[in-house]
Amino acid sequence: MGWEHRVLASPVPTDAIVSMRLSALVVDLAVLGPQAWAWLERLCDALPELGIVVCTGPSTVAQRVRGLRLGADDWITKPCHPEEAIARVQSVVRRRRRSASRAESKPVNAGEVEIRSDRFQAYVGAQSIDLTRREFELIELLASAEGRVLEREEIYSRLWGYAMVRGDRSVDVFVRKLRQKLEKASPQWRYIHTHFGIGYRFAAELLEVDVPSSIPMDWDPTHPTQPGDQSKLTGTQQDRELAPDGVGGTSL
Repeated sequence: MGWEHRVLASPVPTDAIVSMRLSALVVDLAVLGPQAWAWLERLCDALPELGIVVCTGPSTVAQRVRGLRLGADDWITKPCHPEEAIARVQSVVRRRRRSASRAESKPVNAGEVEIRSDRFQAYVGAQSIDLTRREFELIELLASAEGRVLEREEIYSRLWGYAMVRGDRSVDVFVRKLRQKLEKASPQWRYIHTHFGIGYRFAAELLEVDVPSSIPMDWDPTHPTQPGDQSKLTGTQQDRELAPDGVGGTSL
């Protein structure tokens, strides 16, 4: 694995575990004997940040549930392949590190949106945008790029953990859902910009509002706009919306 490791043949006092500064601990409850459950509970209470994987013999559903509720992060039944055990330990450590990083990170503000990694949520004012976990991971990833375009393949591999299959549209689907929620919560801003054939970029941009360059001398604010003037304004807006997209990135 490229990590230092050690084997403990018997239950070790919690203070000793703390001094070892471990990233993860693999526990075989059968080796620990009758005191296994009590020891596991004390360890989980004393070191909530430590990743714990139980790797033991055949067990009942009740035993597995009990271990997970005490604080274990994963449960593996022996016999198991060493590579699977290593992969599960690595997964637990990654999750722990991401959680620790989020807890320490400061909110990210873009336009009207505030991204709170410690809460797995984004807000406009005091109102939550109500993102799913995957949608939050997507906005967090895009915002962390600081204006850089992320390719679809990179987004996929960082969110799902493996290479994107050719033709897979999962990234596009989640981007569309996230964009819709952002536009509903903050309609005057655009946040996610599409770079066709490449990927997506996150940048808060205030939408342009048509403002007349001059006001007629005889204009009376107490009277409604004349029908002809209204049609001109409407036509101008429609022309702008139907205009071809520019080269490079476009805001959708």
